[in-house]
Amino acid sequence: MINADAKAPIAEKIPKKLEKHGDVRIDNYYWMRLTDEQKNAKQPDTHTKKVLDYLRAENDYFDKRFGHTEAFRENLFQEMKSRIKEDDESVPYKDNGYYYITRYEMGGEYPVYSRKKENLEASEEIMFDVNEMAKPFDYYALVGINISEDNKLAAFGVDTLSRRQYIIEIKNLETGDIYPDRIEHTTGSSVWANDNKTLFYAKKDPVTLRSEKIYKHILGTDPADDELVYHETDDTFDAYVYKTKSKKYIVIGSYNTVSNEYRVVSADDPSGEFRVIQPRIRGLEYSLAHYNGYFYILTNKDGAINFKIMRTPEDKTTVDNWEDVIPHREEVLLEDMSIFKEFLVLEERTEGLSKIRIKRWDGTDDYYIPFDEETYSIGVYDNPEFDTDIIRYNYQSFTTPSSVIDYNMKEKTGELKKEHEVLGGKFDKHNYESKRLWATARDGKKVPISLVYSKDTKINSKTPLLLYGYGSYGITIPDRFSSVRLSLLDRGFVYAIAHVRGSEYLGRPWYEDGKMFNKMNTFNDFIDCAGYLIDQKYTSPEHLYAMGGSAGGLLMGAIINLKPELFNGIVAAVPFVDVMTTMLDESIPLTTGEYDEWGNPNNKDSYNYMRSYSPYDN
Repeated sequence: MINADAKAPIAEKIPKKLEKHGDVRIDNYYWMRLTDEQKNAKQPDTHTKKVLDYLRAENDYFDKRFGHTEAFRENLFQEMKSRIKEDDESVPYKDNGYYYITRYEMGGEYPVYSRKKENLEASEEIMFDVNEMAKPFDYYALVGINISEDNKLAAFGVDTLSRRQYIIEIKNLETGDIYPDRIEHTTGSSVWANDNKTLFYAKKDPVTLRSEKIYKHILGTDPADDELVYHETDDTFDAYVYKTKSKKYIVIGSYNTVSNEYRVVSADDPSGEFRVIQPRIRGLEYSLAHYNGYFYILTNKDGAINFKIMRTPEDKTTVDNWEDVIPHREEVLLEDMSIFKEFLVLEERTEGLSKIRIKRWDGTDDYYIPFDEETYSIGVYDNPEFDTDIIRYNYQSFTTPSSVIDYNMKEKTGELKKEHEVLGGKFDKHNYESKRLWATARDGKKVPISLVYSKDTKINSKTPLLLYGYGSYGITIPDRFSSVRLSLLDRGFVYAIAHVRGSEYLGRPWYEDGKMFNKMNTFNDFIDCAGYLIDQKYTSPEHLYAMGGSAGGLLMGAIINLKPELFNGIVAAVPFVDVMTTMLDESIPLTTGEYDEWGNPNNKDSYNYMRSYSPYDN
């Protein structure tokens, strides 16, 4: 029974005047902001205690108000958990003579990383048992495992504070010893030069968490003496480092939302000087791969808004030397490329659907891997080997669990290596239906909606429907399988994703039409998709719910301000709703790098536009 007597806590109002461009905003709850020092302090100060007391009061209110659902929530949790295979193992992949495996053991919260030399019948070497490593800590994350070329050393990043600042450590895989080299305030990722002793890594600014400096560490030396090889001084850019698949170059990448720049040094000569491939030009985006004396470049050069592939000799790399390999196509978004000895593999998106294109370097073959479902998600991954005919990809859909396929590019045959197992004995993919619909937005654009439901569900205006949205950064929400979602579908819900502008579902122009001064299109698209589903009798306002997180939480805040009568409920997870105060505070992590997504509020026109939709201010 609902506890109707439970009273919601009322937060104290302490007006804070915020002024910019002559516009005055009053924030009554600005006092709830905590500094990083306050958040990380072992003992809370008076201000922190006041904030925590209010949050505890909110939690207590929830417990009283929804205490009657406790048994139901526990049953749901156990139901969802019962579908998950706790003792699971990845499909091994081969790299430099070893097969690498990630597995979870029964009762273990963390993975175990292992490998086998040359073949899968060889004895297993445990590289990292993260369950054991995590025992002394309340929080533990291990990332960025990178193996030296001689297979003897592993660099890895560890975070024990949940601050996303990692300490890089180095393990001798032959002896199990951890070297005393401890490198702090990093991204956790690193890359070995070919001498097996030089390690390149990126450091973060301790306040903003911007990845801005690339260092070179020599095994066995004091990290305090590490050489700074690159400093990204533009605070709208981030920097990172990696090695080409050819293993010939160490690459430093700098990027923001609209521009890239790369510099390289020979992986055989890590003491050499990095040279710039092509100096940054605002609006020029490009990424690099190396093959047979050329750099292959995925780029938007010459107005190729959906990207094309060019190449340039490795010793003549400025933009005037670039030549087309795969031309731009207005109807095809070119998302990524993978290079093999005999094949070029392209990941494309056409009318919202992902495609894998296989092209022989000698021009004798050019084809697509066929997929049959109306909507699905694919991704090429775990392909470090260069001289192979096999490409590995993941396939899944709303109704097909995540599946690993090894595809023979020469024979044009695929082998299913693993389909994610859904335990419990009740799941049958044939009991569910998925489809795509196209809603017409108010400006005439056709907006795709992917949806799934149980075939036992009767579709009418009384059907409960959960509509999910994101629509920022060009991120496309994939139509993936979820065993957790089955609990919703089996109770009669329809689950749908509105592929609104701000994503790249329909290509790069779809993204550009949902950012900066076009951001309102994201919100209007979602509202128009909701209206379409209601008009088509998939649901009604009394049964329609919306969900989004982070930037999708901004979407939730905007739509509930713009059209509250359309929805019976909103789920906003970690919502980005205080747009103005956040984007005006350059000390907040990553703020300056967001200017090309939302706008720079120090510019009056941008300020006014952002102010018009910021959920907290409307």
